[in-house]
Amino acid sequence: MQTDFNKMLKLLFTVLLMTGARGCGQPTYVPSARVVNGENARPYSWPWQISLQYESVGAYYHTCGGTLIAPNWVMTAGHCISSSRKYQVVVGEYDRSKEEGAEQRLPVNGNDIFVHPQWDSACLSCGNDIALIKLSGMAVLNDKVKLGCLAPPNEILANGYPCYISGWGRLYTSGPLPDILQQAVLPVVDYPHCTQEAWWGNYVKDTMVCAGGDIEAGCNGDSGGPLNCQAADGRWYVHGVTSFVSSRGCNTLEKPTVFTRVSAFNTWIEETIKEN
Repeated sequence: MQTDFNKMLKLLFTVLLMTGARGCGQPTYVPSARVVNGENARPYSWPWQISLQYESVGAYYHTCGGTLIAPNWVMTAGHCISSSRKYQVVVGEYDRSKEEGAEQRLPVNGNDIFVHPQWDSACLSCGNDIALIKLSGMAVLNDKVKLGCLAPPNEILANGYPCYISGWGRLYTSGPLPDILQQAVLPVVDYPHCTQEAWWGNYVKDTMVCAGGDIEAGCNGDSGGPLNCQAADGRWYVHGVTSFVSSRGCNTLEKPTVFTRVSAFNTWIEETIKEN
């Protein structure tokens, strides 16, 4: 009976994940639309945004972002994960400098981290920079903690489509990490543009999505976080997992921020959750 119950529970989570149940992608607090080179996000307007934190000398420190895609599953980047580190996930986070009452800290067991099997840390341009983390407990969903919707399988957005990056990454190249969650509009740069020789060339694969590339960009600390894009149904869908920026700096002309394209990995995400 217990085995059957576990199977039913796994199936339920898969259904929730793939069908957008529980109101995924629908923040209670509507994101601000006024963005110039990034700004403080409206509190809890990206309620699926998480802070991935590692333990050092008894304290935890922010290292990457991520997306809550089920009550006990988080999606982040493969390069955010180190087998030598102990992690926790914080949901309901906004201002990291103080306790605001909405935070939920969920420990992570080392054997509950699933990096894509084809991720190669020595070959960033090979792609597959995605990982899933099974939390040790369930996040309590409320007005400040909600699930992110996965982009539909194989969906590719048009050039110039307005999306938002969110995270606690550095404010500029070698700059400080902000305490308050930041956001910025990053228009999608389609594959034909992004792979031009003067841009990323063949460094970018079709399992990636580019966005930004001038004033607005991701930066160190944004890794693993979502590229949020609003669809015609009003929901926000996570189309990208922040992967890399130019080695010349975060805000480099013709070097858009590169994301793992979520719509290329729906099957892997679904199967990983089913099997674990």
